[in-house]
Formats: sequence, structure tokens, C-alpha cells
Amino acid sequence: MPGAAADAPPSRSGGLTPDQRLDKAADALTVWDADDVRGNLTLPDRGLHGARVSWESTAPATVSRSGEVRRPAHGERPARVTLTATVDLAERRTERRFELTVRPLPEKRPLKGYFFPYFAGEQYADGEQVYFAASRGNDPLHWDDLNGGRPVLTSSLGEKGLRDPFVIRSPEGDKFYLLATDLRIHGGQGWDHATRHGSKHIEVWESTDLVHWSGQRHVRVSADTAGMTWAPEATYDERLGAYVVYWASNLYRADDPDHEESVNTRLMYATTRDFRTFSEPRVWKDTGANSIDATVVRDGGHYYRFSTDDGVIGSCTADIVLERSTSLTAVDLPGTGPRNWELVDDCLRTDAGMGWLEGPTAFKSNTANRWYVFMDESSGRGYTPFTTRELADPDWKIPDDYDMPARPRHGTVLPVTRAELNRVRAAFPE
Repeated sequence: MPGAAADAPPSRSGGLTPDQRLDKAADALTVWDADDVRGNLTLPDRGLHGARVSWESTAPATVSRSGEVRRPAHGERPARVTLTATVDLAERRTERRFELTVRPLPEKRPLKGYFFPYFAGEQYADGEQVYFAASRGNDPLHWDDLNGGRPVLTSSLGEKGLRDPFVIRSPEGDKFYLLATDLRIHGGQGWDHATRHGSKHIEVWESTDLVHWSGQRHVRVSADTAGMTWAPEATYDERLGAYVVYWASNLYRADDPDHEESVNTRLMYATTRDFRTFSEPRVWKDTGANSIDATVVRDGGHYYRFSTDDGVIGSCTADIVLERSTSLTAVDLPGTGPRNWELVDDCLRTDAGMGWLEGPTAFKSNTANRWYVFMDESSGRGYTPFTTRELADPDWKIPDDYDMPARPRHGTVLPVTRAELNRVRAAFPE
């Protein structure tokens, strides 16, 4: 994917000379976090004014010319690498150099607890922001609210509301990205407006310790034809060397700019290495019915995808379905023959009296061969834990004893080390 997300269309010269356009194209290049490289880099092959860009590295075994990074082993010294970008435009050429510091890999430590960012709901004035909770020791079923029950991350951009926070650990283990939906219903213009004319952006923060977070990034990922961008999540794909980011959107025809027609909600995806530049979005799942709130875990050779789906074929009229595929970017479209995602379970409720389920977050126990999926019964008891020993042949049960945070809605449970758990508890006490 190098270069795909950062392609820049040719632009008007604005009265600039060819040499000035070349210089501006070179000046516009950025290698993000050059002094603290911890993962693969986005190195574009096109730049401003349609310039062509190629890259060379003084240590291609550490940083390749297409941005793949191999970090020094834990305990070794940081690696110093120079990248040289050669910029070609209108038969002119210039170079620009970037000095990189590639950090050694972190020490592998066992997972001894859980971290839980979530939002609280539009019924509260401050509910559409990001709250933190922490497990009581290494127990995934008993939780404490942090920061005195107040939001930790708040939005100052876009619609200034945050919903559906999702946190992911990098494959190297020492960087975290938190994504959230740019949406405010409390005091806003209502659900219909949100689905037809909602945000085309996602909100992004990053951290190396779950305590100190970067400034908020308001990043556009959806096209003009999208009506909203809901519940962004991500999974790292080793084959691509990038994160696959997925979300739900209503898609409208280009000749329906006011988004007046009735459409079904589809799951979309794009790829990124840095949560700054993204590939063009593609439809990921379209059953002809509404699909929202996807989350993915990997077990063995399969990716398991949970999503809330109006098109279930079991006894439920709408529910969370479980599917699996050996390819994370496999696409299911209506009328295309065999499904690329195999249906595993299509009705995850454990009793007929349970209401609509949404916002699943799935994770594996740190201590037992057991999976947990927290699902939000939005019309009733809220987040409820479900558990099973196997995903390939699940037997869902609700544990007899659990104590959730006070007001949890759609969020993420992330397994963490003891040091990480202690750090967030100390930084954001109860």
C-alpha cells in the first residue's frame, strides 16, 4: 500500500514557476514521528502538483524504500537511518532527506489486566465523550470507573461529540491508537440527520503508555456519497503490513446530493499505516440489510467478525452475527455467489426476552482458554458480558457474577500488562 493513501492530484500552478512547484512538492513531504519510529511508515510515491516521489534508505534492512520497518531487538541501541526522497516534476528533480530514529522493540511482558474505554450515552450531557475503566486485577468481569467517573478524552473538533471509542495496540506492542465516532446526538439534529448528513471523519488519538495522549486528529475517511461514519475499529493485517480500519456508512448515489433516498447501511474499510493517511474506502459487507458495529479478533488461521445485522436468518429479527474468513479484506456483496465470510452464528442472544444487541467488543481471557464478548442491549440492561470457550463452535453464556462500569456503552476491552494497568489506575484514580 505504500503511496496509495497519500497520492495527491495535480493542482493548478497558481503562477508558480516549475522550480517553485518542485520545491513546494518537496517541502510538503512528511515522515511522521521520524524521531520515534515504532512501526511501518507511509512513504508516498506521488506528491503535490502531481510530482513523482521515490525513496532510498541508508539501512534498507531496518527501513525499506517502501516504508517497512524492522526494529532493533529489545536491549539494543536505537537505529539511525537516513531516508532520501527524490522528487521529479516537469523534467526537474530535487532531493530531500529525513533523519530517522528507530526504537528497539519493547520487552514482552505477560498480560495481567484489562483497560476499558467507552462512552456513556446521549441521555447524559457529558455522555458522548470517552470514559476509562480498569479491571480489578486480572478479572475481566469486575470493573472500576476511573477519573472520578468523568470523561478523560473530549472532542473539540467536528461535531464535538465522541461515541464508540476503540483502542488498538500496535503489533510491536508499545503504541496505542484510539479511534472514535464523530457524533453528537445530545442537543444535536437527531438520528435521521445523523445518518444522512453525519460526519465523514473519524477522531484519532495515539499514546505509548495509555496515559499521555496526543492531540485529537480529525481525519476524513469517507467520500461525499457517505451519510455518516460510525463505530470505526481496526485490525492489523500482517500480510498487508498495515491496519485495516472499518466502519459503517450509508452510501447514496452521486446524483442524490441531499441524500434523500432510502438505503441500507454497509460496512466499509480502508487501510493505513499511521492513522493519518488512508486508502480509498471500499465496501466490506453489504447484505442488502443494515450492518453496523463490526469488531474483529483473530483465532488460529481465521479472522472472526462480529457485527450487528438486520439480515440475520435465525429466530432473531436483528442481532449480532458471527462470521469468519482467512482474509481480513475479503468482501461480501449482494448477489455475488458464495459468501467470502463464512457464517458461524447468526443469533447470539441467550434468551428470547433479550432486546436488540449492538456495539460488541471481543477479547480473549488472559488466564483461561475462554473468549468474552461484551454486547450492548441498548434498550435494556446495557453492556452485558457473554462468554464461550470456542469461537468456531460457540456456546454462549452470561456469567452469573459480574460488575460492569456505571454507564458503559459501545467501547473496547484491551488486555494490558500489570504495569499498564497500574499506570492508568494511578493517572486516573477512581
